[in-house]
Amino acid sequence: MKTSDYYVQRNNKNLETIERLLNEELPAFCFDYFVAIESQTSSLTRLNYAHDLKIFFYYMQEKIFRGKKQVREFTLSDLETVTNTDIEYFLGFLTHYKYGEREHFCNERAKARKLSSVRAMFKHFFNKGLISVDNSAKVATPKLHEKPIIRLEQNEVYNIINTAENGNGLSPHQMAYHEKNKVRDCAILMLFLGTGIRISELVGLNNKDINFDNNSFIVTRKGGSKSILYFDNDVAAALMRYIDQKEQQQKASLDDADALFLSNKNRRITVRAVENMVQKYAKIVSPLKKISPHKLRSTYGTQLYKATGDIYIVADILGHKDVNTTRKHYAAISDDNRRSVVGKVKLIKPEDD
Repeated sequence: MKTSDYYVQRNNKNLETIERLLNEELPAFCFDYFVAIESQTSSLTRLNYAHDLKIFFYYMQEKIFRGKKQVREFTLSDLETVTNTDIEYFLGFLTHYKYGEREHFCNERAKARKLSSVRAMFKHFFNKGLISVDNSAKVATPKLHEKPIIRLEQNEVYNIINTAENGNGLSPHQMAYHEKNKVRDCAILMLFLGTGIRISELVGLNNKDINFDNNSFIVTRKGGSKSILYFDNDVAAALMRYIDQKEQQQKASLDDADALFLSNKNRRITVRAVENMVQKYAKIVSPLKKISPHKLRSTYGTQLYKATGDIYIVADILGHKDVNTTRKHYAAISDDNRRSVVGKVKLIKPEDD
């Protein structure tokens, strides 16, 4: 029976894609590897591994074997012939390459992720004694430079919500949809900026997840764990307005009857649609910043840390498993605190008046 649960649907879709890649685009030996890692990884993680390995094997086919052997024909013996220099060249190849009909560009973080996927596969077969050498372990991880934290300032937070409400600055084409969507858009923006949830958590929300008795809601975190988060009365009011409007004007399709946020086609709203909506309003209020839903999450985290000074509560609410992840993202705030104490300790006695 077809389910309307967003996370079950997403998981099933991931599994179908992984199966297709294993059957059509990856070497046969990869099947055993993906079976081995299934219990330790989510379907999304394995899907990302599969896509990364697909590019690596494409590189092997084109650059190492010069087209003399197809990917599906590769054996574990072929892995043993791959040198650390080959993998270093692979990282260079990733800077700008063409796969199929599309051009692709990888920054240092994307390269590091693909290298991690390749290393994990080599390590698995080496530890199992199925290959005699693991040259991927000799390759250095690309140096990752700290990215500046981009977030909205307080006045920009007010402005983006006001823009969603009144539509000022939207094009005539955008205004044609604004009247219908403004209540929904405001509720989404308020939920991002008032709770710091991830975009995947937002689009996965169901009607039953919201509890207005104590202004709480249930989110499904990475890995499938559940958490209860709370929102203030402003967020509650925005959600109530949206739910009231939805009940009066929209009827969700049968497959998405449980979905909280709906698209114009009465289906569960997609990640891409939410990204486009956020960017539409953000370009008006902050044209020099590239604001995404994740940046709204950073905005909330920044404001929460400034208000509480408690990195552990910020980590808990944002769903970070490692507090060091939180500390890294909000190091700039700590730097502000360090600057604020300059001059508080006096070394030279002030002159008497």
